[in-house]
Amino acid sequence: MTTKTVSETSAAVIESRDELIAHFATGEKSADRWRIGTEHEKFVYSVTDHHAPSYDEQAGIRALLGELEQHGWRPVEEGGKVIALTGADGSISLEPAGQFELSGAPLDNLHQTCAETGRHLSQVKAAGEKLGIGFLGLGMWPDKARDALPIMPKGRYAIMLRHMPRVGSMGLDMMLRTCTIQVNLDYASEADMAQKFRVGLALQPLATALFANSPFTEGKPNGFLSYRSHIWSDTDPARTGMLPFVFEHGFGYERYADYMLDVPMYFVYRDGRYIDAAGLSFRDFLRGELSVLPGEKPTIDDWNDHLSTAFPEVRLKTFLEMRGADGGPWNRICALPAFWVGLLYDQQALDAAWDVVKHWTLDERQALRDAVPKLGLSAPISGGGELRDIARQVLDIAHAGLKARARLSASGEDETGFLEPLREIVRTGKVPAELLLDRYHGAWNGDVSQVYREASF
Repeated sequence: MTTKTVSETSAAVIESRDELIAHFATGEKSADRWRIGTEHEKFVYSVTDHHAPSYDEQAGIRALLGELEQHGWRPVEEGGKVIALTGADGSISLEPAGQFELSGAPLDNLHQTCAETGRHLSQVKAAGEKLGIGFLGLGMWPDKARDALPIMPKGRYAIMLRHMPRVGSMGLDMMLRTCTIQVNLDYASEADMAQKFRVGLALQPLATALFANSPFTEGKPNGFLSYRSHIWSDTDPARTGMLPFVFEHGFGYERYADYMLDVPMYFVYRDGRYIDAAGLSFRDFLRGELSVLPGEKPTIDDWNDHLSTAFPEVRLKTFLEMRGADGGPWNRICALPAFWVGLLYDQQALDAAWDVVKHWTLDERQALRDAVPKLGLSAPISGGGELRDIARQVLDIAHAGLKARARLSASGEDETGFLEPLREIVRTGKVPAELLLDRYHGAWNGDVSQVYREASF
């Protein structure tokens, strides 16, 4: 989630809805300037007893952040406490229960992305060895109840934790018990954004299936392959989902801005603190009628903050965020951007991907989204058959897109190799969660704690 790194960076007051719409156009970039931003979260645990460390305990999250400062990261404070770090490789932030996130720098190619990921994991593992801390690559805590988890000292999380139970039954699970991998990508124009958004949204269930990695809850199988994805189905319907309007004729910046104006607010950030605005209207804020800040109008920073509080399967800021994947091991952190860059950053690949999904109806897209958390690649698709039947085709399109980009490593290799973990999933027919369940019912003999040995970084 977004971390505030400066108190006020854009104080100019927004006077009209048109300015909110125009903000999306500031993200437009020519293809030669398109970049890749990869975000990945991991669970932090004590190697002695697998508990999730609190912020303040000895060898806890604060100590972990302090160790990483030794690698050149600069601290970011809120309320006198370090709650994030910034550096050449982007930013390190804390999710609500201490899940550790790298929001990587915008990079030109996947070789750089994987090198960045490698540097980060090397640093956190070195810090963890000093502190007796390990890092787990899954989509959901496999054994922790909500009340066993700590809360990080971030103002926005306190507001969200109060509000979530008012609007859904699983919002607290989303905040406290899940981890994801995400990739952020650029667009050239409003039309390019719209096409990428549509392809990304329609194929997000395939990404969810390929990365499904959360089959356990509180020590036992939960009946899902991606329980993390299922959690979003009852988190907050006002700010989640498949956004049917994206597929309507004329979709663009204006329609998304109107959607965001209808998403209830969480907070306003002023003078280093978060003001609770949960459930209030940004439209009222635009009119200077927000009850918690009477007479005050928003800045572009406020709009950016608000854009970060919607959680659809694909999210628009001044770039597009692909949000459907569970957390996982190192090679799948690199595989997710490879999947989406291959599909979205080459026009021929983008057109071919759209051809695969353009005939799906609204009901068929939603049915697929609803089926995937339980069924993975076995989920039924439009026209008959299963999701696995198009998985190889889509990966072939992504492969061709990466080949056409021709971004070579120092040893002359292109980016297509980063798709190999996904090709292996399609070849075997088993998504990561199914392999974990096989281990649980076999070699682990029903002992889910074995996952710490096999799924840690």
